[in-house]
Amino acid sequence: MSDRPMRILLINPNTTQAVTDLVAGHVRGIAGGAAEIVAVTGRFGARYIASRAASAIAGHAALDALAGHVAGCDAVYLACFGDPGLTALREVSPVPVVGMAEAACRAACEGGRRFAIVTGGVRWEPMLTEFVAALGLSDRLACVRTVAPTGGEIAADPEAALGQLAAACRACAEAEGAEVVILGGAALAGLAARIQPAVPVPVLCSVEAGTRAVLAAAGAGEPRGAAPALASIGLSPALTVLLASA
Repeated sequence: MSDRPMRILLINPNTTQAVTDLVAGHVRGIAGGAAEIVAVTGRFGARYIASRAASAIAGHAALDALAGHVAGCDAVYLACFGDPGLTALREVSPVPVVGMAEAACRAACEGGRRFAIVTGGVRWEPMLTEFVAALGLSDRLACVRTVAPTGGEIAADPEAALGQLAAACRACAEAEGAEVVILGGAALAGLAARIQPAVPVPVLCSVEAGTRAVLAAAGAGEPRGAAPALASIGLSPALTVLLASA
């Protein structure tokens, strides 16, 4: 590594710039002077991911953002809970890629703890249950609970959702035996600390967990895997070149 600060590409594959600005502000606050954050919003797709279809589109948007902006970066932070396109990004990225949800889940179960996830948007419950299973952590998962407002709606009016989020986190601990609760979502950045006093177990901010993981990955300079070159049509010029040279 050179003497320059690490350079982190932060990808928000939602298409709401306000969410990118929110999460990037928190990441910069955590990173301090240790890293420069290059924050990119998805060029196309859902305003906020709250379904399987939106998540599938977001995976493409994340690859598109990587291709256009990864040059000169030391690591990539997929700053979207649910990590759409994470394994595909890792397949073609020239630098390490950290997913917010994976990083939060692995941090939450450290020491053998049972963890729960609370997020916004009712369709996320089965999606996240499957995600945790894919990580091989189902035996550590106490439950996934959602509140009706989506992450985008929570970002627009966080005060209205604090009570619901706190109640869901409490229920995870008191009814499901969770020893730590992940408050998941880029749009929920900063809310974990606000609801912590109302919850009897630690509440982990997914944005913070992912930030710490990507700073560690950038500092380690881990090599990426190699993917076969892929001929394609109809993609952005940058993504076409990236896939062809992977």
